[in-house]
Formats: sequence, C-alpha cells, structure tokens
Amino acid sequence: MTAYTELMAHARQTEALSQIAGRLGWDQQTMMPRGSNAQRSEEMAALEDVLHARRTDPHLGALLAQAEAPDAVAEANLRELGRAYARNTKIPARLASELARLTPLSQAAWEEARLAGDVAAFLPWLKQMIALRREEGQAIAEGGDPYDALMADYEPETDSDTVAATFARMRPRLVALREAVLGADTPPALTGHFPQVGQMRVSRRLAEHFGYDFTRGRIDLAVHPFSSGSGHDVRITTRVAVEEPFNCLYSTIHEVGHAAYEQGVDAAHLLTPIGRGVSMGVHESQSRIYENQLGRSRAFTRWLHGAMVQEFGALSVADTDAFYAAVNRVNRGYIRTESDEVQYNLHIMLRFDLERALMRGQLEADDLEEAWNTRFEADFGYKVDQPAHGVLQDVHWSVGLFGYFPTYALGNVYAGCLYQALRADQPELDAQLAQGDTSAATIWLRDRVQRFGALRAPRATIAHACGFEPDEGPLMDYLEAKFTELYRL
Repeated sequence: MTAYTELMAHARQTEALSQIAGRLGWDQQTMMPRGSNAQRSEEMAALEDVLHARRTDPHLGALLAQAEAPDAVAEANLRELGRAYARNTKIPARLASELARLTPLSQAAWEEARLAGDVAAFLPWLKQMIALRREEGQAIAEGGDPYDALMADYEPETDSDTVAATFARMRPRLVALREAVLGADTPPALTGHFPQVGQMRVSRRLAEHFGYDFTRGRIDLAVHPFSSGSGHDVRITTRVAVEEPFNCLYSTIHEVGHAAYEQGVDAAHLLTPIGRGVSMGVHESQSRIYENQLGRSRAFTRWLHGAMVQEFGALSVADTDAFYAAVNRVNRGYIRTESDEVQYNLHIMLRFDLERALMRGQLEADDLEEAWNTRFEADFGYKVDQPAHGVLQDVHWSVGLFGYFPTYALGNVYAGCLYQALRADQPELDAQLAQGDTSAATIWLRDRVQRFGALRAPRATIAHACGFEPDEGPLMDYLEAKFTELYRL
C-alpha cells in the first residue's frame, strides 16, 4: 500500500464518520424530540472526539510527507488533506470537544430565545460560543487575524480585507439602485392563504424541476432552511408561512441548488477530500443562481404562476407579469432570507462587519444587539422592531459559524459570473424556462461546476466554468438591468 493509498483509505473512513455527524445535526433540526438536546450534545461531543483524533493522527502527517500525486485528482486530494491537517493539528482536542458539545445546546437556546424575542436568555450561550471560536481562531491564526483563520474554513484562499474591498465596490451601486427602486411605484404583493400541504406539494414539484434526486434525498421542515449531506444522501429543509408562500418556495429552490452541487459531484470522488463542494462561496453560487437568476426570472415565473394557480386557484395578482413583479418586489423588510436581490448583499455586509469585530475582540456579546440595531437603521433607514427581526434572526452565530456570512455575497458574485457565461452558451434558455424546463441550465452547471467537487480552488472553479476571472461586475450589471426594466427606472 502506497502512502497515498493509505491516506485515501483513512480519509474515506473519516469522511463517512463526518457524514454520520452531519446526519445527527440534520435530525436535531427536523425530527429529534425537544427533550433530547442534552443527550445529543454528549453524542456529538463523543463523535467529535473520534473525528478530531483521526484528523490529527501523527501518522497522517507522516503519510502526507511521503505521499506522491500520480495525477491531478490525487494532487487535489493531497492539497485538501494537507490544508485540513495543518488546521486541525492546531486545535486542542479539548476545544474541539467543547465546541461539539456546546453547539446543539446553543442552537436550542437560540430557537427558544428567537421565539420569545428574549436576547438576554440567549446571551450566556452566545458568550460561550464566541469565547470558544475566538480561541479557535487564535489557535489557527498563530498570531494572524483570527477572523481570517475562521473564514478560511468556508472560503479558502481569500481574506477579509479582500472581501471588504469587494463589498466597498458593490455598496455604492447597490445603494443607488435601492434608492431608485424604492422611489418608484411598488407593484402589488401576492396575498392570500396558502395551506402548508399545498406549499409543500409545489415545493416538491420545484425540486423535481430543478433536478433534485429524491431517491437520494428528502424535504423536511426546519426553523431555518438548510441542506445537509453529500453524495448519495443529501437532504434539504424548508419552512412554511401560510400567508407568504414565496418564503417556502424560494427557500426550497435555494436549498436544491446546494443539494444539486453535492448530488452532482462525480461518483468517483465520493467520500474523498474533493468529493464535496470546494467552498461555501461556490456552494452559494449554485443556490443563488438556482433561486434568483433562474427561479426569479421572468421566464420561469410564467411556469410557476401556472403551478400556483393549479394548486391554489386564482391568485390576487392579475397575470404573469404581475406575478413576476410580485416575486421580485423590493420593499422595506428585516429578514435576510426573505430579502430581494437588490438588498440581500447589504444584509450580508452588516453581518460581516459585526462578526469580524466580534472575533477580533472589538465588539462583545453584551453590545451586539445595540450594534446591530444601530447599523441596521443606518443601512436601511428604519428601526428594528423586534429581536427576531434583528440580532436573533439567523442561526449561524448560535452554532459558531463565524466567517460564513461573507460567502453568501461571494456566492452572489460568482453566480453573476456563471449566469453571464450560461446565457452566452444557452441562447434558448428563456423559452425552456417558461416551460418549467431548467435542464439546459442545471446540466450546464453540473458539467461546468458541480461534477468537479473540490478539484480546483474556489476562484479557479468559477474561472474554469466561465472562462474569465470572477469579479462583481456581472452581478451588478445583471441587477441594474433587471430592476431598471422591472421598475421602469
């Protein structure tokens, strides 16, 4: 057995155990009885102890030093294994276990606090999570920026200064577009009562139309929609509000984008270091292009309008054009996941600045709600009305995902580049989308992005798919063209 062969055997077992841990997390958010949190916390900690020991085994380091790559796939696997080993060996086993033990408890506390609108009840848990993640970031960074160290878990080969510079270029154009749109006539919203059973039926149809393989997945309900798993077991969740069907339907499309990436990875790479999405930014590029450029397009909403009428009867909007306008309606709101395309990235910029300050020790948990509310009013022009619409709205900080938020906006940037390339390659795309046929787009994305998994680094993945280096220009051009036409600016 060569060093590389032994490494890959070790990696496959580790990844299989990691998938089991992920399934426990999925169960906690969908099926687990409420009284099981304490036991689940211990189960997750015990499994993390095993995983951490495998990921930091000194023999793994010796094999990495000896292994040679016979081809590009092996080279990529060694790159990913080496990066993970360098990171994991800096994390004390005690810290890894504490984080795994805290996470389910903290998430449960967040869910209860969000429902009650009680920030103070969640603060003790948030303080513990911030302390542990700061410790982790400092350990990985070894004197460097702890936030950059944490962000690398989600978007390798970038840093917060680069992200901040991208955001600084985007912000003036986003603000100008938002002001122009909000100064125009606002189209009517879709109103009515849309029962959960019907929304879930339409959600399933949408998932099928976007290529989700139900023989390797399922849809369930969760407080915060998410996708979980890879390869032959990729599960998604959505949520239902009976008077706001777009929340459910577009959450479903979004999560199908994530799931399609994982289901689309070449089967030869499964349970290997490259057998998954290369970064959360690239992952978000798939979910955002599915949700927005495809799912919210004028062409596709013609089909969706018909599907909604078939399920719910006559709608409050007059026709397909009014339905398209309702889907893309820009208005004042608080919730990131319900935000329109124009304002979404402004929500991310707020969170990016706050969490970077938290991890750098420039902001403390006790001051977070006030900082959020002040920043939100400055950015959006009105006050947060309740904690569930403010600092308690996202699950991410409760489970320690510091460094994750910027990948949402990076995903939008990457999606803009992919959409530009897709439109150039598929001139008949609109005619197909109007029939509910997304296959030209989804097959193109599978061929250009998804099947490769983590074979290439994130930006190289997008550049290979598009034929040009990614930047924010295509996204901003797309947004300005779409909303200028829609709002007759």
